[in-house]
Amino acid sequence: MASPTVETDTLHKTYSEKGSEESAITSSESSKERVIPGGGSRAWTTLGGAWLAVAATFGYTYAFGIYQDLFTREHAASAMRVSWIGSTQLFLIIATGGPAGKLYDMGHFRFVVGAGSVLFTTALFMVSLADPRKYYQIFLSQGIAMGIGGGMVYIPSLAVQAEHWPRRTLVMGIVSSGVPVGGTFFPIMLNQLLRHGVSYEKSVRASAFVVLAMLFVANILMSSSRRRSTTKNQEATKMKELFTDVPYMGIIIGGLLMDLGIFFPYFYLQLYTILHGMDPNFAFYTLTIMNGAGFLGRIIPNLLAEKYGAVNMLTASSTACAILLWAFFGLKSVAAIVVFSLLYGFFAGAWISLLSPAVSNFSKNERDYGIRIGFASMLASFTALTGTPIDGKLLGNTFPWDHAITFSAVRWSECFCSHYELSADYRRRARSLRCCS
Repeated sequence: MASPTVETDTLHKTYSEKGSEESAITSSESSKERVIPGGGSRAWTTLGGAWLAVAATFGYTYAFGIYQDLFTREHAASAMRVSWIGSTQLFLIIATGGPAGKLYDMGHFRFVVGAGSVLFTTALFMVSLADPRKYYQIFLSQGIAMGIGGGMVYIPSLAVQAEHWPRRTLVMGIVSSGVPVGGTFFPIMLNQLLRHGVSYEKSVRASAFVVLAMLFVANILMSSSRRRSTTKNQEATKMKELFTDVPYMGIIIGGLLMDLGIFFPYFYLQLYTILHGMDPNFAFYTLTIMNGAGFLGRIIPNLLAEKYGAVNMLTASSTACAILLWAFFGLKSVAAIVVFSLLYGFFAGAWISLLSPAVSNFSKNERDYGIRIGFASMLASFTALTGTPIDGKLLGNTFPWDHAITFSAVRWSECFCSHYELSADYRRRARSLRCCS
C-alpha cells in the first residue's frame, strides 16, 4: 500500500493538467535545483523567529475582543461599527498575504517582513495615541495600518518554512501556534493593566513595546535563501493553474464560508458573558481560555495530518466547530462557557493552522508555496471582512443573540459540507488507485 504522502501527490496529479509531460519536467527540474535539508541551526532559528512574528501580529489580532468590549460598553461606537475595525484588520492581514506571498516567491522575504514589522508596530503605537471617541483614528491605525503590516509578516513567515523543513504540515502548525499564545498573553496583559487603573493609552503603549521587541528578534532570527528571479510569463501560467486546480479551489471555497462565522466567538464571547450577568472578572478570561486551547489545536491535528491528510483533518475540525456554534444557544452558565471556550478554541485553531499546509500540498514545487498560500488567503479575506460586522448588525442595540449565532453556525455548516465533498472525493480516488496498484 502506498504511503499517504505518495497518495496525495498521485491524487493531485489527476486533478491538475492531467500530469502533462511539461509539468513533470518542470517538477523534476525543481526537485534537482534544491534539496530541503530538514533541520540545522538556520531551520530552528527561522522556526523560532516565525513563531515570534506570528504571535506578535496575528496573535495580537485575536485580542481584539478586548477592544470590542471596551468600545461597545463605553458607547464609543455601536457593536457593528466597532466590529468593522477588527474585521478590516483581519481582512487586510489575510488579503495582504496575496501580494506578500508573491513577493516572497520573488525573493524579497527580508524586505517584506521587515517593512511589515515596522508598519505594524508603528500603527500600534498610533492606536495608543488615538482618541477612542474619534472613530476614524482607531479605524485607520488599528484597522488598516495594523492589518496591512500584519499581512506582510504573516504569510512569508509561514511560507519560508518550506525552505528548511520537509515536513511542513507539522512545522506550519508549530508556527501557527504562536497565534493563540499571543491571543492569550495580550488580552491578559491589557485586561490586567486596565483593571488596575492604568490608562487606556499607557496600556496599549505597553503592549506595543512588547510587540516591538518580539518583531525585532524575529527579524534577526529568520532567514531565506530564495533568489530574486521570476518572469511575467511564469506569473500568468501560475495564476491560470490556480484557478483550474479543482481541489485547491475547493479548499478556498471552504475558507470563504468559514471566515463568515469563525471569528464570532473571538469577537463577542466576552461581551456575551458580561451581558448575561456573569462575573466580569471571569468574562475577561474567556478569550484567554479559548486561545489557550487553540495552542494544542494548532499542533496535535497538524501532527495527525501527517498520517491522515490535511483535508481530512480540516473536515473533522469544521464538523466540530459547526456543532459547537449550534451549542452556543445553551451557554447559560460559567461551566458551559468554559467547556465551549476550550473545545471551540481547539478546533477553530486546528482549522486555521491546517489551511496553509493543505493549500501548500497542492504545489508542484517549492517556488509555488508563497503564491498558493497567499492567493488562498487573499480570496478568503473578503468574507473575513464582512462576517463580524454582519454579526454586529444582527445584534443591533437590543442584542438578540440567536440571530448572530444562527448566521455563524450556518456558515460553519456550509464550510463542513464543502470540505466533506472534497475529502470524500479524495478517498474515492485513493481506493481506486490502491485497487489498480
